[in-house]
Amino acid sequence: MSRESVLQGWRDHLAQERRRSPHTVRAYLAAAARLLDRTGIDDWPLVAKADTMLLRQHLAYRRAEGLGNASAARELSALKAFISYARSCTGIDDAALRMKGPRLKKGLPRPVTPDDASNLADLVAIDGAQEWIGMRDRAVLLLLYGAGLRIAEALSLTASQNPLGATTVVLGKGGKERVVPILPAVRDAVADYVRLCPWPLPPQEALFRGEKGGPLNQGMVQKAVARARKALGLPATATPHALRHSFATHLLGAGADLRSLQELLGHASLSSTQIYTRVDAATMLDAYRSAHPRADRSSGS
Repeated sequence: MSRESVLQGWRDHLAQERRRSPHTVRAYLAAAARLLDRTGIDDWPLVAKADTMLLRQHLAYRRAEGLGNASAARELSALKAFISYARSCTGIDDAALRMKGPRLKKGLPRPVTPDDASNLADLVAIDGAQEWIGMRDRAVLLLLYGAGLRIAEALSLTASQNPLGATTVVLGKGGKERVVPILPAVRDAVADYVRLCPWPLPPQEALFRGEKGGPLNQGMVQKAVARARKALGLPATATPHALRHSFATHLLGAGADLRSLQELLGHASLSSTQIYTRVDAATMLDAYRSAHPRADRSSGS
């Protein structure tokens, strides 16, 4: 056996058996190749015998090369999967590798601007494979930005809730219901989709339908947003979930109190909502730095 045959087997497992994305296959394959190159391991039994000590040494080597915390955590995850697969191939007991990745600082949500949110919604409408699909995706995005819904909450709406009124009931995390206000523009977007949808919408079934008539999958919306984001030149952080973050940030900036925002978002605790005070402060600081005439000077006080 050789290094190349090990890597080919790993590639085939990821792509054909696990059906991982091409990006994931490339990243996991590269991580495995680096481990093999540094250690000289060239067959499955030796990979299967890799232990926590070997991983610690390898990651220390990688960190010395300048690998950051987030990249180190991803590499560790890839190597654990590689070793686990080697153990399954060789019949060695797959005891858990008791090694934690580096502690990652929790980042702030990245809100998009109101114009960017509108442009995303409009472009997915134009870019849809069929007119009704484009209008469907636009309606979902407006529910995220205009009502602060999670994407799963938007897709859990049933046809019995159509037509939407001034408010609607949403089933959130933990099966908790909450009432959310629906803006006229959001109601109109959903009505436009329903008018064009070619599939029957029985009352107790999903309001948003996939191309073949089944319930709409989150991945389809995410792919539509990814295409629109690329066309608009927006950062990778401009995701469907970022629209919910933007809803919260913009409301807070307009004077909404935290308790009201907590209810609108369906957060179980106020601490989950308080992160948006940090987001809003960060947004205001960015605006100050870019616009204030004395932002680049010392205060002198």
